[in-house]
Amino acid sequence: MKTELLKILRESETYISGQQLCEHFGVSRTAIWKAIGQLKEEGYEIEAVKNKGYRMREIPDVMTAEELKSRLGTAWMGRNCICLESVDSTNNCARRCAEEDAPDGTLIVAEEQTAGRGRRGRSWSASRGANIMMSLILRPRIRPEHASRLTLLMAMAVAKGIRTVTGLPAGIKWPNDVVVHGKKVCGILTELSMEVGYINYVVIGAGINVNQEQFPEEIQTSAGSLYLELGQKVARAELTAAVLRELEELYAVFLETEDLSKLYRAYNELCVNRGRKIRVLDPKEEYTGTTDGINALGELVVRKTDGSTVSVYAGEVSVRGLYGYV
Repeated sequence: MKTELLKILRESETYISGQQLCEHFGVSRTAIWKAIGQLKEEGYEIEAVKNKGYRMREIPDVMTAEELKSRLGTAWMGRNCICLESVDSTNNCARRCAEEDAPDGTLIVAEEQTAGRGRRGRSWSASRGANIMMSLILRPRIRPEHASRLTLLMAMAVAKGIRTVTGLPAGIKWPNDVVVHGKKVCGILTELSMEVGYINYVVIGAGINVNQEQFPEEIQTSAGSLYLELGQKVARAELTAAVLRELEELYAVFLETEDLSKLYRAYNELCVNRGRKIRVLDPKEEYTGTTDGINALGELVVRKTDGSTVSVYAGEVSVRGLYGYV
C-alpha cells in the first residue's frame, strides 16, 4: 500500500481526502493514518488539513523499495528490488542473490559501498547517500559471447535517462563511460556467470555520480557529477527509474538479434568519440585515428592515420581522446 500511496500523493496537485484513500485501498482511516505516519518517519513532508485531506509537500532523496517502485513504470525490470544501507559491492550482492535464484530483473541498490570495483579490478568509491550504486540481475537466453554487448545497452540507458531527467547532454565515451561536458559521471561493470554455451546470469553494475559535491584533486579534471554540471540536486530514485525504463526497452530490441544491428545508430548519436581523433591503447601497439562510432557488433570502427580501418573490441583495448580523457 505504501508504494501506491506514495505515487498517489506525489502525482496529485491537490489534497487527497482520507475517505478517498480509504475507498481506493479498501482499508480503514486508521490504516491510512498509520501509513502516512510511516512515510513521515522516512522523511516525507506530508501536510494534513482537516476537511481537506493529505498533500505531499516535500519528497526526500531516498532510495527505498517503495520510492523506487512507485516511480518505475517498467513491466518487469526492477520490480524485485533490494535496498541496502551498506554493502561491500552491489555487484557482489547481486551475484550472491543470483546464486540464490533471485528472479530475472532483480535490482540491488545501496547507499554505501565499502569495496566497489571498476573496470580491470580498479577500486571505485562514492559519497554515502549522494550517488546511485545499482546492480541488475539478468538471465538472458543468448550466446555467452554476446553478453558483453549488454554493457553498451546500459551506457545508452544511463545517458538517455540522464537526458530525460536533467536535460544535461549526457553522452558515451566508448564503450561504456557516460560523460557530461567531458567529465565522467558514470562507470559500468558487467560480470557473467556461465557454463559451456549457456549463461546462468549476468550482473550489470552502474555507479552514477549524482549529487556528489567534490572529488579528490587527482581526478577533478576527469570526474564530474550531475549536481556539479546542473547546479541543483537530482532525485536519485527518479533517475534510477528512468534508467530502468530505458534499459527495459533497449533490452527487448537487443534480444531480437543478440547484436546492435537495430541500436548502433542510436548509440552513435550518443557517442562522444564520434568524429574525433582518438588514441587506441592496444597491448600490442598504440595508434591514432578517427572514428564515426560502432558497428552492429558493438566494435569501434577506427580509421588509422595510415588509411587502414580496424574494428576494435572493447575487452582488448582502451581509447582516449588524443589530447585528454575524451
